[in-house]
Amino acid sequence: MAEQAELELGQLLARIAAALERLAPPPAPSFDFAGDAFVFEPPGLIAVAGVAVVPLELLKGIDHARLTLSENTRRFADGLPANNALLWGARGMGKSSLVKAVHAEINQGRSGLARLALIEIHREDIAALPLLLRLIKQSPRRFLLFCDDLSFDTDDTAYKSLKAALEGGIEGRPANVLFYATSNRRHLMPRDMLDNERSTAINPSEAVEEKVSLSDRFGLWLGFHATSQDDYLAMVEAYARYFALPIAAAALRARAIAWAAQRGGRSGRVAWQFIQDLAGELGQTLEASAGSTGH
Repeated sequence: MAEQAELELGQLLARIAAALERLAPPPAPSFDFAGDAFVFEPPGLIAVAGVAVVPLELLKGIDHARLTLSENTRRFADGLPANNALLWGARGMGKSSLVKAVHAEINQGRSGLARLALIEIHREDIAALPLLLRLIKQSPRRFLLFCDDLSFDTDDTAYKSLKAALEGGIEGRPANVLFYATSNRRHLMPRDMLDNERSTAINPSEAVEEKVSLSDRFGLWLGFHATSQDDYLAMVEAYARYFALPIAAAALRARAIAWAAQRGGRSGRVAWQFIQDLAGELGQTLEASAGSTGH
């Protein structure tokens, strides 16, 4: 009888242990972070074999932003204090291209753990940012988190998760993490949303402060504005030299001006689209020439 009771007790304990294992949360995924670029897809990371990068010297008309972001990123990679950065302003002026180009430049000449890892986080996954921070904060590497085209709409509360991850919370932002974001909006909120807060809130100033305090978490605000014709042509000419396109300078400028007029605006994106069209017309692939100044 005692043996039977002992057997039944053992079976009961085994069932209880199995039930507890099913109820327990899955173990946190672990990564070796062997690469230099990843995309965050909760709950884990997907390695990116190759990042589409425009050489830094081809980004014209944004000299101040380029120098400031490069220096800030270099300090962070060297283990020194650095600021989160918000790149805001006109469309097509190279905000996201600058982040990727600076990352590539900083990693030149570095090896092993000294190389900076770039992690892209999509706007819709911002609420899972605390999970990502817990995943990477124990790593000996340093990580640059990047969210492209970040903005929030009315009744969107995900910005509160980002606020806590950047500066708030009892843990704060891990020392091995820096956050860069690009946006067309300086305060990451639509203007009518802020105006609505002013008109409907009991204390308008407090309501607006709560909304715009997110952008205050970024120590660097780098503005990107509509480009002049001279800067636009400098972009076009730099691309043409880099890819060794066989076209006379005068013809290149005239056609680039006509292309911008047709598009109704000038920007780095418009310059690149013109170069793609021109290269296709000339029957030439967009590969750097041996004598170019690029990498």
